[in-house]
Amino acid sequence: MLVSLRIRNLALIEEIAWEPGPGFNILTGETGAGKSILIDALSLLLGERADKTLIRTGADACAVEAELDLKDDARLRRINALLGEMGAEPCEGRTLLLKRTVSASGANRQFINGSPVPLQALKGLGDLLVDVHGPHDHQSLLSTEKQAGLLDAYGKLEPLRTACGAAHAALRELEQERAALEMSEAEREQRLSLLQHQVGEINSAKLQPGDDLRVENDYRAASHARQIVEQAGIIASLLNDSENAVLTQLAQVERALAAWQRMDDSITEVEPLNREAIARLQELLGAAQVRAERVDLDPAQMQQLEERLNLIQGLKRKYGGTVEDILAFGEKAAAQLTALESRAEFLATLSEREKAARTAFERAFTELSRARAKISGPLGEKISQELRVLGFNKARFQVDLTPATQPGPSGGDHVEFIFAPNLGEAPRPLRAIASSGEMARVMLAVKTTLAEVDEIPILIFDEVDANVGGETAGEVGKKLRGLGRAHQVLCVTHLPQVAAQGQSHFAVEKRTKQNRTVTELSRLEGPARQRELARMLGGQTEAALALAKSLLAGK
Repeated sequence: MLVSLRIRNLALIEEIAWEPGPGFNILTGETGAGKSILIDALSLLLGERADKTLIRTGADACAVEAELDLKDDARLRRINALLGEMGAEPCEGRTLLLKRTVSASGANRQFINGSPVPLQALKGLGDLLVDVHGPHDHQSLLSTEKQAGLLDAYGKLEPLRTACGAAHAALRELEQERAALEMSEAEREQRLSLLQHQVGEINSAKLQPGDDLRVENDYRAASHARQIVEQAGIIASLLNDSENAVLTQLAQVERALAAWQRMDDSITEVEPLNREAIARLQELLGAAQVRAERVDLDPAQMQQLEERLNLIQGLKRKYGGTVEDILAFGEKAAAQLTALESRAEFLATLSEREKAARTAFERAFTELSRARAKISGPLGEKISQELRVLGFNKARFQVDLTPATQPGPSGGDHVEFIFAPNLGEAPRPLRAIASSGEMARVMLAVKTTLAEVDEIPILIFDEVDANVGGETAGEVGKKLRGLGRAHQVLCVTHLPQVAAQGQSHFAVEKRTKQNRTVTELSRLEGPARQRELARMLGGQTEAALALAKSLLAGK
């Protein structure tokens, strides 16, 4: 749920901190007071495009911040996985923090849990967390893919859908493997020639992992052979080849320790340390001499080393940045070469496997289609009933299933929600509905029906009461309150019958401060809420106050 929304310098808002509650939240106020600004602010956090004209006059930038509580463990894991892919910090506990700033200079920035992210990242999260219904549409239900997903969720068809996706993936893999082998004879000969050259070139190099590093180091050392031999000579002189050489002096130490031991047995434990030092220094001397001899190459050997280095660098440019990459490329090319050389046998085997995979996929999407056909009618009728309660007395809602142009991972059906608001009208797709008032109520009916399976936790309804009045307005309020049992609902309304059903009520109004117009937000309870409902009913008369009181008592 949305725990808090903080807005600074956005349009008429100087600064507002909104803390909506769980369940059904109401926003009311006079036309033009700024209720839509709150929806605009949320839309910015959902990744909508920003217009710098939204910045309050006199300010350099505006900012919107939100704190959300991800109470569902599965959703929390999904969000954290998505954040990991984005390179953003995971949620601390169950808290998700979103922030967006819009600058007058055009430098806009977005943050998730304090990490800077691209705008598309906010949109990705918004699609998982919030649906806005009304003139500020962020409506996942207009997507036919989403409609298919909701139909499957309503009928608990996820296992069939998952099986269909897996069967499709297996078929596609075999199709791609076959396509790689199916080519003209001329193409095959060209491909064979290329693969033979690549495999031969790599195999003839007789590479071992780490060869590039070893050869590069040997070449660099050989290029400085004279200096290395000089340093080896200095080491040999200091350790063994001079009057005061270290090993000569340690031999004297050894004799002194032996004499000491004849007089004092306790020195026995110390004596091995000198022998170990002698052995280590002798080992050092030998290693230095061997390495100096290896790098002191004749011109022919130096040329061989340079050629080996050039060979490895050339293979790197063709096949990969490391010797390991080159060897991996060679293995893959060798496998492709084997397949092409035995193309007829491979194609015959692939054909049988592909035929079996296609049969499995057809069986899977046919089974899914049959299951969808069984539940599409009941779902359409259930939503139609909800629409009648909401004022569409002759409305007809259907789930239209037609064969897809090309069956895919989600099955072989094109799923479309279609709607006819009046008797005698042909049903049209939801995306073709022009009236925002109609759209909002249709979405309310769909959301009410699918509340148990719809995973999006925060629902925003704007102008849900357009062209609604009387008893229908009361039913709209009850439906929204019912949605609040499974979702957090934020609703902008002009109808007191709807507002009275809210569990939390907030009023938006314009005030004048220091000769500037500002929008302010306040939570209404008790008499203040009753007065706001009376205002919506027509004024602060005794009759209006009494009716407001009765609406609040009857929710």
